[in-house]
Amino acid sequence: MAWSTRELAELAGTTVNTVRHYHRLGLLDEPVRRHNGYKQYEVRHLVRLLRIRRLADLGVSLSQIGADSAGMPDALRELDAELAASIERIRRARAEIAEILRDDAPADAPAGFASVAAHLSESDSSIIHIYTRLYDESALADLRRMVEVDAETGAVGQEISDLPPDADEATRQRLAERLAPTLAQNLIDYPWLADPAGRLAKSARVTQQTFIDAVRELYNPAQIDVFSRAGLLAHEQLHEADATDGEAL
Repeated sequence: MAWSTRELAELAGTTVNTVRHYHRLGLLDEPVRRHNGYKQYEVRHLVRLLRIRRLADLGVSLSQIGADSAGMPDALRELDAELAASIERIRRARAEIAEILRDDAPADAPAGFASVAAHLSESDSSIIHIYTRLYDESALADLRRMVEVDAETGAVGQEISDLPPDADEATRQRLAERLAPTLAQNLIDYPWLADPAGRLAKSARVTQQTFIDAVRELYNPAQIDVFSRAGLLAHEQLHEADATDGEAL
C-alpha cells in the first residue's frame, strides 16, 4: 500500500502543509517518487508521522523531537513541570475569578482583595497592587485582614479619600486622631509593621523608594499629612500604654 501526501496527511489526522514542514525540518524522510513524479509514502512514513504527532500532542517541541532520543526523558520531565505550573496558574486564576464574580468586584481588583474591593478607594486599590510586588504572601494576608477590619468597623478611610488637598488644619488633625487608634492596633496585632525586613519580596531600598514614590503620586498633600500625623499619634499612644503598664508592674 502506498499513499500520496494528501492521503498520508488525512490518515494521520494532519495537513499536507504539516507533512511538508516535517520534511523541511528533517523529521520525516522524503519518500520515493512514482514515475509520474508524485510521492509514494509507505507504512514506515505513516508510523513516523504518527510518532511525531504523538509527541507534538504531548507538547514536545519539534526541535526536541528532532534531537537525540536519549534526551527525551529529560525533555518530558521538563515539560511535565511546565504543565504542572500551568495547571496551578489556571487553578489559581479560576479561584480568583470565582471570588471576583461572587463579590461582584472589579476584574482588576488586587489579587485576594475581591471581598473588600468595594471599600477601597482608587488610590488604596492602586497602592495595594504595588504592595503585591513588594511584600510576601504572609504580609499580604495580614494586610487583607487589616482592610477587612477597617471595612467592618467603618473606619475613617472614606473621609480621608474625600479629603481635598487644601483641607484646613482642624480637619486634618481630627482625621489623624480618628485614624491613629486603628494604626496603633495594627502595630500591636502585626508587630512586623514596625520592622518589615523579614516580609519583603524586594530589597529594602527598592521597597522604601517605591513606597515613597507611590504615596506621593497617589495621595494629595493633605492626605499624606493626615497619614503622617496619625502615625506619630499611634506611636505616642503605644508608648503611653507601655509606660502605664510599666508603672502598674
